[in-house]
Parts: sequence; structure tokens; C-alpha cells
Amino acid sequence: MIPRLGPGKARTLTYLTLIAVVFFSALPLYYSVVVASRDNSALADVPPPLWPGGNFVANVEKVFDTVPFALALLNSVLVAGSIAIAVMFFSTLAGFAFAKLRFRGRNALLLITVATMMVPTQLGIIPLYLIMVKLEWTGSMYALIVPALVNAFGVFFMTQFLSRALPTELLEAGRVDGCTTWGLFWHVVLPVARPAAAVLGMLTFMSAWNDYFWPLVVLTPENPTVQVALSTLAAGYVSDYALSLTGTTLGTLPLVIVFALLGKQIIGGIMQGAVKG
Repeated sequence: MIPRLGPGKARTLTYLTLIAVVFFSALPLYYSVVVASRDNSALADVPPPLWPGGNFVANVEKVFDTVPFALALLNSVLVAGSIAIAVMFFSTLAGFAFAKLRFRGRNALLLITVATMMVPTQLGIIPLYLIMVKLEWTGSMYALIVPALVNAFGVFFMTQFLSRALPTELLEAGRVDGCTTWGLFWHVVLPVARPAAAVLGMLTFMSAWNDYFWPLVVLTPENPTVQVALSTLAAGYVSDYALSLTGTTLGTLPLVIVFALLGKQIIGGIMQGAVKG
């Protein structure tokens, strides 16, 4: 028989488990900071360094001198932010339509939308690039933003959430009060969808920020995103790991800021989904 733990021991075991999870999750980020604050030769030390050094500022200056990293940060913020906002808005709008509006072909359209998730992204790279060439968007941010303004996962995610979290009676009450469909979306649907939209926005921002292959194909080295700039830092006959991890640390900060800003909404959306499930 498995021994049963008392409330005190169970609570202690829970906290120890959470502390271990946080420690091992934060360890790679912390060691990146340690390496980023030292020179490349420190990586050969035995035992390896465990505390930050004093070269972080010098490494940061070297990163900005080696690649156009300030431009890369600006481009990534613009691209990831625009895509996240657009996906949240359009996915919520489409999710509302699929979840609560009745129109011909609704199920078929939703099925087609979900089916596109099964198509590997790499299969569309060549035709998408040819379209960008026709539009003369190669080398510009339009080539990154416009194709990603809405995605099938976001539509499916918001459809599932709104079908359960948005009472039909609430929409009917709004119609009785004279609210149009567009008014219902602004005044009823968006407040209900806010927690799930925050989760979707966070996931979308991270995905757009970490995207590497498509920006590498369509952008020029003089106008990169963060991931393309990091690959340039890592290139060379001898890799400067301190320099690469300095750029990685700088490129991670915006993700931490976004999570800090949306953390409350994200946790609320996860907990709301857990309760409703």
C-alpha cells in the first residue's frame, strides 16, 4: 500500500517540488547571464564559473557593434507585437462567429480552417516567397506581418473557449437591448474573451519572436530580426559563445516583459479554462 501523507507533509512536498521546477527552469537563463558577463575563455575554466562576471556591458557593446542588434530588436518588437494584436482580434472575431452565430457552411468552414493546421509550414515557403516577390515585399516587415495576421490555431482556440464561456442568453439579452452584432462583439464578447485572448497573444508573440526560418528567407542581413541577428553572431570559424549568449539574454528580455504585463490575464485564462473543463 502507498503510505498517505498528512496535510503538513503534503504541503512541504508540494513546495519542494515547485522550488525544484523553478530552479531547473531558471537555471539555463541564469547560466546564460553568467556566460554573457564573462569573456569566451572563461568557458574553459574547471570548475565552470557560477557567478556573473564584469564583462556584461563590454559584451553588450560588442554585440551592437557586430550586428545591427538595435534594429533587430525594433523589427522583432514591431513584427511580434503586430502579429499578436492582429491574431487576438481576428481570432476572437472569427471564434465568435463560429461559436455563436448561425450561418450556412459554418461547420465546413471551421473544418477547413482546422485542417490547415495539418499542413507543414515548410510546404508553403516557396509559393509564399513568390507572392512576396510579386508584391515587392522582400526585405520588408510586410512579408513577416501580413501572412501571419490570423492563424488556424487562434481561430480554433477562441471558438472552443467562446462556445463554453459565452452564454447564449447574454447575447440574446444584448439583442433585446438593441445591440447590433458588431456591438455585441465589442461590449459583450471581448470582455468575456479577454483571459483567453491574453493567453493566445502571449503564445503568438513568443512564436513570432522566435521565428527564424521565414525571416531568414525573406529578409536581408542589413534588416534582420533578433533570431537572424543571433544566427549571425553565432556564425564564424570560431564561435564566441559569450557574445552569442549576450545577444540571447538581450533577446529574451522582451519575452519576460510581455509575460510580466500579461501574467495576470494568462493565469486567469488558464484557471478559468481549468474550472470550466
